Formats: sequence, structure tokens, C-alpha cells
Amino acid sequence: MSVYKPKNTPYYHFDFQVGGIRFHGSTETANRREAEAREKVEKEKAKAELKASKNAKGGPLTIDIAAARYWTEIGQHHANSETTWTDINRLVGYFGAAKLMSAIGDDDIAKLVQWRRAQTAWGKAETKDGEPMRLVSAATVNRSTTLVIKKIFTRAKRTWRYDFPLEPNWRDHWLKEPVERVRELKQTESSSLYLATRNDYQPVFDFVRATGLRLQECILKWSEVDWQTGWITKLGKNDRPVRTAITSEVREILLPLRGHHPEFVFTYQAARTRTGEASYKGDGEGRKKGDRYPITYSGLKTQWKRIRGKAGVEDFRFHDFRHDLATKLLRETGNLKTVQKALSHRDIKTTTRYAHVLDEEVAGALESLSKKRKAQRKAK
Repeated sequence: MSVYKPKNTPYYHFDFQVGGIRFHGSTETANRREAEAREKVEKEKAKAELKASKNAKGGPLTIDIAAARYWTEIGQHHANSETTWTDINRLVGYFGAAKLMSAIGDDDIAKLVQWRRAQTAWGKAETKDGEPMRLVSAATVNRSTTLVIKKIFTRAKRTWRYDFPLEPNWRDHWLKEPVERVRELKQTESSSLYLATRNDYQPVFDFVRATGLRLQECILKWSEVDWQTGWITKLGKNDRPVRTAITSEVREILLPLRGHHPEFVFTYQAARTRTGEASYKGDGEGRKKGDRYPITYSGLKTQWKRIRGKAGVEDFRFHDFRHDLATKLLRETGNLKTVQKALSHRDIKTTTRYAHVLDEEVAGALESLSKKRKAQRKAK
């Protein structure tokens, strides 16, 4: 038996290898005899899992192998690939590279979620003002952790043909999120944001106001713009195609940008020369003052924070441009179905969050009717 008691813990741990794969963890007991019994159970479990994995196409699938393959096939192509890279590496670090995917069950995911939600936002202990940093939100836990490992499981099942008898019931681990509020941009705020925006970033912000696309969907390529059909088609949330009409406003935004870059639509001008600047992908690409470079997902996020701070606009996120457009569009048309199509909502229930606009119109109509009735009574 190889149970042992590490420093700073009252519990025995097990550490053994089966088929060249290392298995280790806590026995969750301070009694050596119970720990040895737990280790025996874990060994038998490991042998069964390894045998099941070998029967699957491609051999044993560890989380390290699965994460690397998911990154190569899917993750690196995300508009927010930097975030995807961070999320999948967080999973590998938590479970350990040798953890078999077939060994991950409900208990493992429950502990993973508990571990993640205890972390602070941005990985910082305190704010710039010295205040304790808030914990990550339920939405962050869901999207950066639970959803990511679920997607890896789904890819392994559908494409790599693996079976997972212990696959978690994902609904049980999805944290409840507060109902998303709808934020409309005031005219004064709109003017302040416009004045605070750099000239080279103005087109992309004009574009998001005109289309209501999500941040990652604004990293647009010319190949996704079809001038003949009058539509822009891009992969959006959950890799679903998102179609956006090239309205006269969108056309006026895009036409002057042709020739700035052969692949990407939105670019920025380097404010200064940087030699050998290391990029996320490690290509060491530098920047020359005055030259244009594609606006990236992280670059757009950073620029938005600067603009919002400079404009003094509070409680307005990038995603709220989407809410702003939807609210104004519904007020203009009075048609929820039109708004659903404009925002590419799969289910109209998602669109009904903007129904308060129609309530305002109903209240106005009732008030108008009431005034007419009063006028009629006085006329008599």
C-alpha cells in the first residue's frame, strides 16, 4: 500500500499507477486502515476505467489529451481564443493531466464548481482601492468552467466516439444566475461615449450599435461580408451561424474600411513602434507606429473599458449595446418576432425580456384612450 499523509493535512492520500497512468488524491480519512481500503477501491476503479477507455476509439482519454485536442480542433478558432485557452488549462490544472475523462462524474464536477466559485474575480485578492475583491459570479463559473468541460465531453462523444458511463448530469451543476437586466443607453451617455472613442476604433463601435452583435461576433472578416446578398454571416454563440443585414448604415461603416487589411474588417493604428512585442500566440510580432493591425477580442475589451471610464458612463457593459438596440428596435416596430430575428435568438422567450417596451406602449395607449373618453363626456 502506498497511502501517505502529506504535510498540513490530517487525511491520508493515495498515489499509484495503472497502465502507466498516475492516480492520486485524498482518501478523505485520517484512519490509515480506512485509507488503505479506500486506496484499494480506487485501484479497482482505475483498472475498470482504464479497461473501458481502451475499448474506445483512440485509446485512454485523459483530460490533458482531450483538452489539447479540443483546443486544436475548436478552441483556437474561437474569437475569444485567449479566454478559451485559459479556461481549458484551468481544468487540466485542477484535475491533473492524467485524470481519465471516463473517471469524471457528478461528485468531481460538484467539487470543481465549489472550487471555482470560491475564487476571486480576475484572480486578484483586492481592488485598486485596497478593498477585498469580489468572488467570481455564478455566470462566470457556468461559462468559464462547467460549460467548457461539458463542451469537451460533447466533442469526445460525438466526434471522437468515446463513451462515458459516469458522465455528469450537467443541469445539476449549472448555478442559478440573476435575471439579466435590460440597460438602455441615454442620449447624453451615447454622446459621451462617442467623444471618448479613438477615431480608429470608432467604426467598430458604430458597427456594434447598428447591429447589436456580441463582442466576439464583432471580430469580423471580409470573407464573412457578402455584398451581393446583403448579409454578413458569422459563427456566434455556441457556434451557431449569425446573419446580420448590411443596412445602409452598416454599408456606410464598412465601405471606407476596404483596403485597410486583407483579412480583417476592423483595424487600429499603432500609436507607437514596438519591437519584438510578444503576442499571445508567441509569434513575437512587433508594431510600427501608424501601421494598421487587426482589432482582437482582448484588444476590443481593453479599449471598451478605457472608453467607458473616460466617458464616465456607469453600469453599462459592452453587451448592453445589444440590449440598447433591441429596446429601441422593439419600440420602433412593436414586433417581438422582428427583434428575435435581429438578435438571432433561438427561442423567443429570450426576446421577451424586452417586452417592458410594449408595456410602455400599452400604458400610453390606455392613457390616450382615457383622455378621449373624458373629452367625449365633457362634450356631452
